[in-house]
Amino acid sequence: MPAPVILQVLPSLVTGGVERGTIEITEAIAAAGWTALVASAGGKLVPAIARAGGRHITMPLDTRNPIQILRNAIRLARLIEAEGVSLIHARSRAPAWSAYLAARRTGTPFVTTYHGAYGEDLPFKRRYNAVMARGAIVIAASRYIAGLIESRHRTDPARIRVIPRGVDPARFDPATITGPRVAKLAEAWHLPEDARVLMLPGRLTGWKGQSVLIAALARLAATDTVAVLVGSDQGRRAYAARLLRQATSLGLADRVRFAGECADMPAALALADVVIHASTAPEAFGRVVIEAQAMARPVIAADLGGPVETVAHGITGWRVPPGEPAALAAAIDAVLALPPETRAAIGAAARDAVLAHCTTAGMQAATLAVYREVLKLG
Repeated sequence: MPAPVILQVLPSLVTGGVERGTIEITEAIAAAGWTALVASAGGKLVPAIARAGGRHITMPLDTRNPIQILRNAIRLARLIEAEGVSLIHARSRAPAWSAYLAARRTGTPFVTTYHGAYGEDLPFKRRYNAVMARGAIVIAASRYIAGLIESRHRTDPARIRVIPRGVDPARFDPATITGPRVAKLAEAWHLPEDARVLMLPGRLTGWKGQSVLIAALARLAATDTVAVLVGSDQGRRAYAARLLRQATSLGLADRVRFAGECADMPAALALADVVIHASTAPEAFGRVVIEAQAMARPVIAADLGGPVETVAHGITGWRVPPGEPAALAAAIDAVLALPPETRAAIGAAARDAVLAHCTTAGMQAATLAVYREVLKLG
């Protein structure tokens, strides 16, 4: 029997957790001796697909236009037939509709990863989202997402597999981070030598809670703290400007850093005295949380969504009510007041938990197991 050909589809390869997961699974498919194909509209991460052992096919899958979705379905059906695709794995809604239609037309097994909580603020949205629950197997990033799939789409739990996102424990290892790497970032971000760093990694968008952290900063008893916001505004310049106005109005402009994207997140996290997750809407998983935990950093997370499953309060980190600056400030002050050995012990426990449950290798193995199950490879 020839080796399987797996086609993953997503809108583009620019930046984000969906894209990183696609690359990681491409690597696993290639390592298994299978053929890894990825179809998207392209982007700066396309070369990473080739480095992972896969092949990228450029296709306008970043559109929500119904006519274009139908045209993409025809394109994907042709690709499936030309390449002998064994299974198609959809990772986002618009491409998933095209992939679903192509899979039905060609009789190709169809798998999905339900990556987000997906809003239902408009009447048609649940129907639009429902394609992500139509896989022969539906991969959920957390138990929280698995519950949403069951309740919203009446999906049989037997078709759902919870596969947490993963980190590379060798890359995110505090023992391997050298002083020059950390110093380079501290200098680039103009951090005072005696400042204690509160880091919020995540793209600049309202629900990620950057404004909650800035409001909490104004309430801290610890005034030697600097908030570092690590992440791209992805063109949301108005939101970034609003955050700057907020910091200025609170007299905190000199204590907030807009770091932009960072290519060396392990070193960035090593700089942090506390890593903050302040999202005001549920995360499907929250990869930045486990990256910080893998780096043995103290983590304070909003008590909703995926991080509820990765942050054991008082054991591997702390959880606070979402959207409440006063509660976040109180937690930050309490963590900073702990003896260093206590913070170190909680950081070590967090890393141990990540190594046990949330590694890239574990995610890759579990996803390949789904492919084997659907393809009946034994």
